[in-house]
Amino acid sequence: MILDGKQTSEKVLAMVQEKVAAMEIKPHLVVILVGDNPASKIYVRNKQKAALKVGIQSTVIEMPSETAEEELLNTIEELNNDINVTGILVQLPLPKHIDKNKVITKISPLKDVDGFTPENVGRLAIGLEPYFYPATPQGIIMLLDEYNIPIEGADAVVIGRSNIVGKPMTQMLLKRNATVTTCHSYTSNIEDKIKTADIVISAVGKKIVRCKMVKKNSVVVDVGIFKDENGQLTGDVDFDLVSKSAGFISPVPGGVGPMTIASLMFNASKIYQ
Repeated sequence: MILDGKQTSEKVLAMVQEKVAAMEIKPHLVVILVGDNPASKIYVRNKQKAALKVGIQSTVIEMPSETAEEELLNTIEELNNDINVTGILVQLPLPKHIDKNKVITKISPLKDVDGFTPENVGRLAIGLEPYFYPATPQGIIMLLDEYNIPIEGADAVVIGRSNIVGKPMTQMLLKRNATVTTCHSYTSNIEDKIKTADIVISAVGKKIVRCKMVKKNSVVVDVGIFKDENGQLTGDVDFDLVSKSAGFISPVPGGVGPMTIASLMFNASKIYQ
């Protein structure tokens, strides 16, 4: 069965729209875009469209690529102190001269709709409820729940250990009482680990999950998205082959991508001030 992220994301967005419509004070999301990365511009535009759809006010602050780190940090501080701003998102990647970690740390955890600040990450790691969960892992959990896929007691493999997907995904699965193995570039016998998994979530950006690697009727979630040698969008999973063995599988595109946007809007609808 296909894990349809487009269909599920529409349900989440409709729920957020209903919630926002009933709010006396509307959320206001501010997205900061530094530089002119074409992919980043597309991502920001998609976020704006989603915010408009659900009734969240959205503002984009565009800054040139030569913007000094201190200027960006000062801008974030101003937004932290602005009571009319309820959510802040700095679009990544940033120009090389800007320290990404300094920027993320500067954002107030109460406005950190990406869920990347040390406080939100730390709260998740020690079992406390973060103010915001990272959008992509949260979107994946929403997708699994939509299809009534049991997480508690499941053996899960997460491929990738990034701060954006891999690490928080592991923590969120643990929070739901799964047994989790995190695999990465130094993992030996990765195929053997995937073969025993009930749930496989891959987020590395290269073709890594193939037919013989997955258990019959397992759940396979493909987070990777990149262009192959023919210029076609593809993911980490060999969809045509793996879909013959897996019980559930997410497509690329149309799987995790729409869920990330919907999850972000879910976060942006929260007001902590």
